[in-house]
Amino acid sequence: MTDTTLLPTIALAATHSTPEVNFDFAAHRLWLKGEAYPENAAAFFRPLIQAVESWLAELPVDAPPITLHVALSYFNSSSTKLLFEFFECLNSFAKRGTRCELHWYYDEEDDISEEFGQELALDFTSLVVLPRPELNAC
Repeated sequence: MTDTTLLPTIALAATHSTPEVNFDFAAHRLWLKGEAYPENAAAFFRPLIQAVESWLAELPVDAPPITLHVALSYFNSSSTKLLFEFFECLNSFAKRGTRCELHWYYDEEDDISEEFGQELALDFTSLVVLPRPELNAC
């Protein structure tokens, strides 16, 4: 087993079509912020998902809680599919007993994003989904 505190943080600056990424594995805090409509969503998101899956595979069941903060002002359908894969990865891990929180930030005037966050709680029942009407908070 590797020492998960030694995993480097993944930090990517936002571009015009990809979100800012900060996966601080040592702090058990992951976040995505900005817009997500890359030309190739799989090429952007799959390496991130794989890094998280590898990290989760090394964590003990009694690991500290994991928090995922998502503040996306826009995301396209291909990004949605990959986000669901990402959330399912954490949902599966949470089924083992480690608390995983998904903080879903949205603009309080954006009914669609608010409803999307509410649906996440129904789709990923092992995640603690916390909708937050403050898009720029994280």
